[in-house]
Order: sequence, then structure tokens, then C-alpha cells
Amino acid sequence: MLTLFNQTIVMFILIITGIVCFKTGIITKNGNRELSKLVLSVVNPIVIFMAYQTDYNSELVKNLMTAFLLSAISFAVVIAGAYIIIPAKIRNSEIERFSTIYSNCAFMGIPLIQALFGSTGVFYLTAYLTVFNFMIWTHGIILLSGERNLKNVLKVLYSPVILSIVIGIIMFFLQIRLPSVASQALGFIADLNTPLAMIVSGVTMADANIISLLKKKRIYFTAFLKLFLFPALVVIIFALPVFSGIDSDVRTSIIIASSAPSAAMCTLQCIRIGKDSLYASEIFAFTTVLSIISLPLVVQFDKIMQNII
Repeated sequence: MLTLFNQTIVMFILIITGIVCFKTGIITKNGNRELSKLVLSVVNPIVIFMAYQTDYNSELVKNLMTAFLLSAISFAVVIAGAYIIIPAKIRNSEIERFSTIYSNCAFMGIPLIQALFGSTGVFYLTAYLTVFNFMIWTHGIILLSGERNLKNVLKVLYSPVILSIVIGIIMFFLQIRLPSVASQALGFIADLNTPLAMIVSGVTMADANIISLLKKKRIYFTAFLKLFLFPALVVIIFALPVFSGIDSDVRTSIIIASSAPSAAMCTLQCIRIGKDSLYASEIFAFTTVLSIISLPLVVQFDKIMQNII
């Protein structure tokens, strides 16, 4: 727990750096948008690809398949919870549902899991990222906008993250390894992931009106669902006897990914379709800050549940 807490503090300092960069004009909104593209389209895919540059191991393959199963179960739990607890009739219900279902698993999940479990943890996380990308571009878009477009499904198939996973898996099974020079170069790019991702998050948060945010009761409720209740439900389900024997690194990696703060994509999609992007950004900012406390607590709760059941 101490390692996770220390890592979240490090990430929070990087987030503050992003806020300062925005407030001083070093990074603008447009500049942040470009940095975000760099992280999502280049750095994250390389981090994922490099996780597959490892020796073939049947145990790794077994754990990866388990990670896919746990990822699907975690999404089923939070989707059901969001639709049951958040009524469709309330204002901005689609934003609250989206924000409680979809996490910032790439920006927050990859740095945290990389720090805790190294490339093996990222290897397992790719299962969650695959399910996440498929769900967010299908169910997520339909939830926010009502669009039912086949193009959104096709976007998933050729997105940089999915392509990196496919290429990485092929090279993993065929045991094709990059030359040391290329591997070192990509390793340098992968090392940019944590600082860049957190600085981008900080710039995104810097534009939120803190005073206005703190007055909105629904934000507290949404954050409680996203960071505490739904992660607790996932932890309890994963602690059931039927899941006994599952590798602890796999379980913890999926729990952290599911428990990460609300996805920044909600804000981007709200801007695109004309929804309340300010409210979406406020939820993102509030859950990101609060996750410094919630993530270590969720992981600790997971350890307690494993000892009880």
C-alpha cells in the first residue's frame, strides 16, 4: 500500500506541474490537446508494445486470458451499477453514468501498474485496455450521444492502442524481438508516459472552477460511486472462492484499472456533441484528485478481502 501511495503522490506532483504550466501560459489548451494525442497515439501504444517484448511463458498466456475474463466481469458490474443507481431522468445522467463506468485507465492505470509490477503488469493491463477501447467506442458513445454508428466500432480496430496490442501479441507468440538499439529507443519513449500523462491531466484540471465544483452535491455522489462503491463491489466479487488461485498481480492490475478516476474522454466527447463539457471536466478533476486517497484504500481493501474469504 505504501508503494502505491508514494506513486500516487509522485503523480500528484506531476499533475501540479501541469497546472502550473497552464496557469503560467507555458502550455495552452491547444498545446495540451496535442500532448494528449502524443500520449494516447504514440507513447501509450509503445508502452503496451514493449510489454510484449518478453520471453514466451505459458503462465503469462494463462494470466492474460484470466485478465480478459476479469476485465469483462468488472465492466459488467460497473455498467449494471451505474444504470441501477443513476436514474435516467436526472439532468446529465448520461455524463454521470459514463464517468462512473469508464476510467482513466491508460493515463493513470499504466503509470501506476508499471510502477508496481513493471512490464508484466502492463502486459496484463492490455486485456483491460482492449475491452475498455471496445466498450467506450461502442456503448460509451451510444450512452452519451445516442449514436449507433458502425464507424465507431471500426475505429476500435485500427486505433493505435489496439494495433499495438495485436502486433505485440503476434511478436510475443512468434518470439520476434527488436534489435537492442530499437528496443532502447522505444524504451526512452515509453519512459515519457508517466510525466507526460500526468502533466496533460494537470492542464486539463487547471481550467476547472474549484469553488463551483465543490458546491455541486452530485459530483460527490458520482465520485463516491466511481472511486469507492463500484471498486469495492469489484473487489468483493473477485474475492469469491470461484476466483481463488488467480495470480494476485493480474487481479490487482484489473482492480486498479477499474478503480482509476473518471476518463478524460467524457469531456472530449461532450465538447464534440454539445453536452455539458464543464460538468464532465469537473468530475474528471475531482475524481483525479480524490483518487490519491481512494486507490491505495481500494488495494488495501482487496488485500483484506483475500484474507477474509
